[in-house]
Amino acid sequence: MTSTNIYLGKLLLSLLAFTVVADQSNVFDVTSSKYGGKPDSDISKAMTMSWTDACASTSTSRVLVPRGTYELLQQATFEGPCKAPIEFELQGTLQAPKDRSQLDDSWVQFKNLDMLTLSGGGTFDGQGAHSWKEHHDSTPVDIKFKTVNNSIISGITFMDSAKFHISVHDCNNVAFQRLTITAPEDSPNTDGIHISSSTKITVSDSYIATGDDCVSIGDGSNQILVSNIACGPGHGISIGSLGKYPDEQPVVGITVKNCTLTGTTNGARIKTWPNSPATSVAWDILFQDMIMVNVKNPILINQNYCDKGKSCKLMIPSKVQISDVRFKNIRGSSSSPVAVKLDCSHSAPCRNVELSDIDLTYSGDEKDKITSECNNVSRDLLA
Repeated sequence: MTSTNIYLGKLLLSLLAFTVVADQSNVFDVTSSKYGGKPDSDISKAMTMSWTDACASTSTSRVLVPRGTYELLQQATFEGPCKAPIEFELQGTLQAPKDRSQLDDSWVQFKNLDMLTLSGGGTFDGQGAHSWKEHHDSTPVDIKFKTVNNSIISGITFMDSAKFHISVHDCNNVAFQRLTITAPEDSPNTDGIHISSSTKITVSDSYIATGDDCVSIGDGSNQILVSNIACGPGHGISIGSLGKYPDEQPVVGITVKNCTLTGTTNGARIKTWPNSPATSVAWDILFQDMIMVNVKNPILINQNYCDKGKSCKLMIPSKVQISDVRFKNIRGSSSSPVAVKLDCSHSAPCRNVELSDIDLTYSGDEKDKITSECNNVSRDLLA
């Protein structure tokens, strides 16, 4: 059994140990007479009051948003530490304000919490179409998890964020499972889940279809498992982008497995910026048992990444050292003739890159042959 599977098993056992159903006396219903929340109206105040009472409970408590559609027009921060495990049961739909000028860096934030369960089958509706149409700066993240530990987010839908749907930062031992995350293919910067500065995060058994990365893994990420994801449309499953900022922390122990990518621009990707302000590293990375369906770049290491509309000094190489990367049992079809592209930094060539059991066919013009490109990879370590 791999170390990744061992820590996942321990994580699930520890999470099951605290997931205790709150008794009825500890259910804080935002639509109760005490809080006064009503469907088709702004329940920002009711949400704040019910959370405050639930968080103060000395036994397991539950904040309940019943079925129905509710507006959440103010920035909401559900902050701990709480005195006991807390459940947030979202059965209904929460709608973000279309005008986000009064919001700060997120619409909804879960912060400084231990043993949180977010479930209920409901929906966070970011109503991002206005932001996409106007092309103006907006709230960078819809739902932020910051310093959240030993927690489960399960069975929730996230849709139409203005930009990133979910940000996971400075978190430990958190499982994201059975999620649905959707936005139109042409919606800008609508990443599904972005992980940074976090340890032991799992993303599993989910459907993600957006206008950007289905899952992106940033600096400071350690022991991350992404499995059983149906991704597409979007930009694929990416490590990075890395090397844009000074003092970036190592990315170590990333596993992406049993995922199917359909019609995405990229498949299994690592991306770093040229002209990095400082050195950094990414190593012990595994992409395994993946199916590509008409994916433009099924396997890609791009150390000359430059985001659309940005000005980049491509002649100055990336200072991110990539090593110990394995691409194993990746099959399906490529929509471009170049199915595998390893474009590494000439100042810090990729080391110990393994490709095995790769079976990709070209889905385009039959006269073009499928091929691969390889730049600045230590050849003696390329299997």
